[in-house]
Amino acid sequence: MVMKGFTRKFKPLEILTEEQLEAIHRGTLEVLEKTGVRVEHERALKMFKENGCEVDYKRMRVSFPPGLVEECLHKCPSSFHLKARDPKNDLRIGGNTLYFSTFSGMRILDLDTWKTRPATKTENVEAIKVLDALDNLHYHSAYTPYFEVEGISPSMSIPEGVAALMRYSTKVIQANYALDCEIFNIKMAKTVGIEVNGACLASPPLTYRRDAIESAFRFVEAGFPVWVCSGVMMGASGPATIAGSTITNNAEVMTGIVLTQLIKPGTRVWAGDCAFPMEMRTGSSAFGAIESSLHQVVFSQIWRKYGIPIVSCAVGPSSSKQIDFQCGYEKAIGAMLSALSGANVLTSYGGVYGELAFHPVQAILDDEIAGMVGRFIESVDVTEETLAIDLIDEVGPIPGMYLDKEHTRKWWKKEQFMPKVADRTSYPEWMEKGKKSALDHAKERMKEILATHEPTPLTSDQEAALERILEEARKYYSERGLL
Repeated sequence: MVMKGFTRKFKPLEILTEEQLEAIHRGTLEVLEKTGVRVEHERALKMFKENGCEVDYKRMRVSFPPGLVEECLHKCPSSFHLKARDPKNDLRIGGNTLYFSTFSGMRILDLDTWKTRPATKTENVEAIKVLDALDNLHYHSAYTPYFEVEGISPSMSIPEGVAALMRYSTKVIQANYALDCEIFNIKMAKTVGIEVNGACLASPPLTYRRDAIESAFRFVEAGFPVWVCSGVMMGASGPATIAGSTITNNAEVMTGIVLTQLIKPGTRVWAGDCAFPMEMRTGSSAFGAIESSLHQVVFSQIWRKYGIPIVSCAVGPSSSKQIDFQCGYEKAIGAMLSALSGANVLTSYGGVYGELAFHPVQAILDDEIAGMVGRFIESVDVTEETLAIDLIDEVGPIPGMYLDKEHTRKWWKKEQFMPKVADRTSYPEWMEKGKKSALDHAKERMKEILATHEPTPLTSDQEAALERILEEARKYYSERGLL
């Protein structure tokens, strides 16, 4: 049993020729072999050396033979299963299936002033409950969704966040890393009986920090899948050109994938792309830029060829600082193009400006975008019944109509995506009911969810075990002067 997600029923969007794909692939292999990647982890350096890589221990630089890279790419499964707390929420990652995930934010966004501040513990739990209730949200990405929560030390932010997700949602969870917290995240997952998706994130340009590599070792050795991702900023931490930044981005992701396959061949991995151009007039990231979508479409086309599941991470944030028209169009365009390109997971829900802000009301609006995108990629059924030729003949020209026909009653809800917060009333009705916007309706839906939705709780034994592990983590960081 797995969550259905959405199934793309047509050929994915492709914008590169085979020659262009091959040029990027060969260019990536050349960078990996000639330029190499800095890997700040002694055990990994030794492992790469033992498997035929050229290693400069002083500079911590690894040069990868092309054959080894291609061999490791071939060892990765093209699809895999992820276990949630509730079996009906398990996921099957890969193929033509599309799932939607959260895009975390550091702080909560005030919907009146548009200022940000740390979330309270209650607001953090409320956000998770809202996400648990949304129809098209399949997966919780890293953090909680907030990673600044009042009363929680930064050193405990990720473990406390992972515990909150386990307590208040039964969907699949990603557990990130920092300060060795993956030790406790893995223990909590095993206690609750779920799989958490680990992470190994590059630090562009062409670098892996020690904590990322250590995280990969721990998650792979625990038997969990690993999300390998890079976050190139075009023009800053990567070339300004989309083709050039794709090469450095792919080289970074391939390094992480080679690592996982050398630790344990066949490890479940998925490749993530989180590329943004630098806005050269301001020096900030251009979140929601169409160039991010171009990068993602190229990335998807290449990684589908490798047969490795794809995560599109750049579709979640907008450059807007509030929930407005700009936020909506930047997120919707990015989500649609990534879905068309064949991505398997879109991290989109709740993020507003970069990773600075998150709000569950935005997640409710994003659920509408996900539903519309999902409806589109599931395409059009063409059968004898949907062609409706006999019905068309029966109804004929005016004054014939279809409103009172059984065929209409059967098919309209199957054919139409039904939004829950978008306004589709007539203009007089809208005036009469208070001229409410989609944002107004989303706020009302959040109140309704919090009043009615009760996530399945942990058992008392699971709760007690979780708290013991959290206490172990608190002691660990206290002894190191981090708490």
